[in-house]
Amino acid sequence: MQNLVTRFHLLLLFVTLALTAVGFLRIPHDFVFPAHWSGSLLDWVWPREVLLVAPLVQAGLIGCFFALGRALSKNQYAKSQHILDPALTLLMTVVAATQLGFLLTGIGSDLDFIRFTAFGLGAALILLGVVLFEAERHTYAGLRMPWPVPTDQAWRVVHRSAGTAFCFAGVSLLALAWFDVGMGLLILGFATALFAPALLASATTLLMRGRAH
Repeated sequence: MQNLVTRFHLLLLFVTLALTAVGFLRIPHDFVFPAHWSGSLLDWVWPREVLLVAPLVQAGLIGCFFALGRALSKNQYAKSQHILDPALTLLMTVVAATQLGFLLTGIGSDLDFIRFTAFGLGAALILLGVVLFEAERHTYAGLRMPWPVPTDQAWRVVHRSAGTAFCFAGVSLLALAWFDVGMGLLILGFATALFAPALLASATTLLMRGRAH
């Protein structure tokens, strides 16, 4: 059976669930997470219940990728598994790391793990962007779309635009982490940096396909 969800992905979900349980046991009921500061004024807070978001997001990702794996043809699955598997791993890992950051903040640790995650993710996205920008067309390499990229020129345009977008996303995350904008903007930055370049690549392939026809 075609399945993009591995045991490692399930392990990451269980780790996040364990972090969530520890958070509810160790973090006081009235604790609020400082999501954003305006100078010395705390102007954006999240209640302890925000800990429930991470396992729900991971469960949703697992469900979506499981359905995607079942929907792909055998040929599509063979060509895209090596892309989609690490993509799910990256998404699950970022969510788990964010949950660890919440837990550490809630128990009073001085380690800003969410900021640390932003530095790591930013560097990884820059590297991914460079690889995509310099990629040469190959049957099994590059971005995988449900629709074909019609020409070599279109393939280069798609990959260079996606590579540039991932590099910009990575640099933006590094800047947000460096200037310590708060966990609220960093977490929103994670979602934007991971999904916006992929959506741009999809839109670009559709545009290039339309021009080819």
